[in-house]
Amino acid sequence: MAKDSRSHSGCACHSASRTRSAYIALGSNLGDRVAEIEKACNLMDKRGIRVKRTSSLWETEPMYVKDQDRFLNGACEVETELEPLALLDQLQAIEREMGRKKVIDKGPRNIDLDILLYGDEKVQHERLNVPHVGIPEREFVLRPLAELIPSKSIDPAKPWRLVQDYLNDLPVAEPMTSVSPLSTASGPLTPLVPTRGTRVMAILNLTPDSFSDGGRHDPTNLSSTILGIIRSGATIIDIGGQSTAPGRGEVSAEEEASRVLPAIELIRSIPEAQHVAISVDTYRASVAEKAISTGADVINDVSAGLLDPDMLPTVARLGKTICLMHMRGTPRTMSKLNSYPDGLIPTVASELLERVAAAEAAGIRRWRIILDPGIGFAKNQEQNLELLRRLDDLRHWPGLENFPWLVGSSRKKFVGKITGVDEPSERVWGTAATVAAAVQGGADVVRVHDVYETGMVAKMSDAIWRV
Repeated sequence: MAKDSRSHSGCACHSASRTRSAYIALGSNLGDRVAEIEKACNLMDKRGIRVKRTSSLWETEPMYVKDQDRFLNGACEVETELEPLALLDQLQAIEREMGRKKVIDKGPRNIDLDILLYGDEKVQHERLNVPHVGIPEREFVLRPLAELIPSKSIDPAKPWRLVQDYLNDLPVAEPMTSVSPLSTASGPLTPLVPTRGTRVMAILNLTPDSFSDGGRHDPTNLSSTILGIIRSGATIIDIGGQSTAPGRGEVSAEEEASRVLPAIELIRSIPEAQHVAISVDTYRASVAEKAISTGADVINDVSAGLLDPDMLPTVARLGKTICLMHMRGTPRTMSKLNSYPDGLIPTVASELLERVAAAEAAGIRRWRIILDPGIGFAKNQEQNLELLRRLDDLRHWPGLENFPWLVGSSRKKFVGKITGVDEPSERVWGTAATVAAAVQGGADVVRVHDVYETGMVAKMSDAIWRV
């Protein structure tokens, strides 16, 4: 009979149950790969295996059996009271429940769940070896682990050899990219692909008091406006029903929802819009929930969950993507909160890291997070320019790497002040320069009013810098 090198068996009958941390590899290369991995995480939660944090999802070429589709791979940190073999039993039960059939070893599969690490323990059993023997040679395992536990040792016998050390020692290979889903109909964001195209997010304000286009869109012209946006090249439409410009009044959640929901329904009814992702610009959880149930794909929260404590848990429960923007205070108080004595970039990075941690604690998967530096929100003119100038530094800040970034500078006050253009709708050329800077800095999405003009700027900027 095979022996377990631990002091007791790997069954679930050990007398004094205690909670341990374990790390589980996630993989899929069949069907809707993101959906399969997310279903597996949800099933772990339902079985009492609490998913605390996830890595990004990484697209990789198959490693052993080459004649199969590309994989998405990731890892998650879980809390469990199960012993190792009991945990393995549960993971294999989830695979069976999800219909996995193993045709050939290391061949195609809709879901693959493996125990990588179990606390600091070493397990040797005929069914299970922990730490997983394949960790040191597999970048698609090491890179997700390095996001979660870069300074943890893999082998208890070699405590000086850390996860990041093993990753650094791998031979140089084709760079991997993280993948962030928007919707099933539109392709994901791939922020580490050097040749990726910049996505254009069209602003569709349905408010009478928006600083630039308030009151311009109503039911009589909305359909033609949406078609024009799509034909101009937008692949994401961001719908707003509550102005976040400084000094604007606040409307009720009911009023905000009444503005937003019919627009979502309309977009979903237009055949030409089937490939378009719908984002909703709201900081209210109740509006976000109604929007998602109506057909929205992304929640764009200017407060990153700070203005409504229910926002992050709601988005987590609904399994959608959220954009976390850096802001301080509220849209009415933020202009007085632009002091950054420790430096703008370090402070914005630190405060965004806090919001990422809050999102993860609420249950939002890391691959469902987009970041936004918050141009114009609790920043003055020089700080807005510094964000554009140093976006690449922010993107590579430790802990913020691998996320996609959205930049929204369109028609903002600092653009008008620098160019001497008072009328926001006439700030297209000043905005164009900020869009070019955002592309050079690595933005994945630019949020704009003038879709056609700034779309051409983005394409030209891609041709210059995304090669």
